Amino acid sequence: MTLPVGARIGIIGGGQLGRMLAGAAARLGFDTSVYCPERDCPAARVAADNVVADYNDLPALLSWAQTCDVVTYEFENVPVGAVNHLTASGCLVRPGARSLEVAQDRLQEKTFLSDCGVQTAGFRPVNNLTDLASALEELGGSGILKTRRDGYDGKGQRRVSAGDDLEGAFADLNAQPCVLEEIIPFTCEVSTLVARSITGETLCYDVPRNEHVDGVLHRSIVPSGADAGIEEAAREAAVRVADALGHVGVLALEFFVLEDGQLLANELAPRVHNSGHWTPEACVTGQFEQHILAVSGWPLGPVTRLFDAEMGNLLGADALTPFEVSPQGSIVTLYGKQEAKAGRKMGHWVRTGF
Repeated sequence: MTLPVGARIGIIGGGQLGRMLAGAAARLGFDTSVYCPERDCPAARVAADNVVADYNDLPALLSWAQTCDVVTYEFENVPVGAVNHLTASGCLVRPGARSLEVAQDRLQEKTFLSDCGVQTAGFRPVNNLTDLASALEELGGSGILKTRRDGYDGKGQRRVSAGDDLEGAFADLNAQPCVLEEIIPFTCEVSTLVARSITGETLCYDVPRNEHVDGVLHRSIVPSGADAGIEEAAREAAVRVADALGHVGVLALEFFVLEDGQLLANELAPRVHNSGHWTPEACVTGQFEQHILAVSGWPLGPVTRLFDAEMGNLLGADALTPFEVSPQGSIVTLYGKQEAKAGRKMGHWVRTGF
């Protein structure tokens, strides 16, 4: 189904990604409606309208979705059951629930990636202290203990080694189901953003190099400086993943690059992504516009990069004086969040052609 100009696109989630999706949709002549539990969220203030209700309020969610021509989402923790309810009721949701289901659970995600032929760091499921002790022994005595669900930007994880207070570390993560991941001596991190249309066409953006501080993305830079073969392997892996999911829209796959050039997939995001925030300023078609094109059933736009680019996040109080802390000549985007909490993503800057 291809939507006509003027159709209504529903966005589940009210954060900054939804805000930028709503702006891109308006540029293409679509109206947007935002559904989220928070009042006065960033996305709602640029959308045509919004509904304030819980994601698990299925009657409210369905009533809202039935006013939209297609529904998409801006974050990966939308309840899978809620999306399944919409599709079972005849609503068009792009991407579908399968992309959410895989991305929400780190164990399922890593197993899925391995099944796609995309290599990851070694990992073991951890459901109790006995599992944790065994996993540490199998992975060489140390690892990163991560909750299977809800962790992001460095949250929900602890570095552990044999001899540590394992009970305390597990308790810090609320003793919930986890995975223990092998610690990887990587040389850099990169990501691939792939767009997939309703017909299965795929286009990949140039691969950025990503720098993280305290688990939060600090900068993304293109060109990445990585070998051309590494970049091509990253793109091929992302396409395999998008095809296997039947994904429609933009998807991001993050990688560790090892000293020998080997790629290990780290995380999957079934949505537009922080490491692609440079694309609206540097490419013919930015990632937000591309996602709207894909979920609307329109042909994908060219991903040609016109400039070298660098993107940096504005966290917390940095957003109060963005033009003072951003590089000279950069383009600043603020997310309209009301409170500048420490470490909170409040905006970003992009500079091109440097």
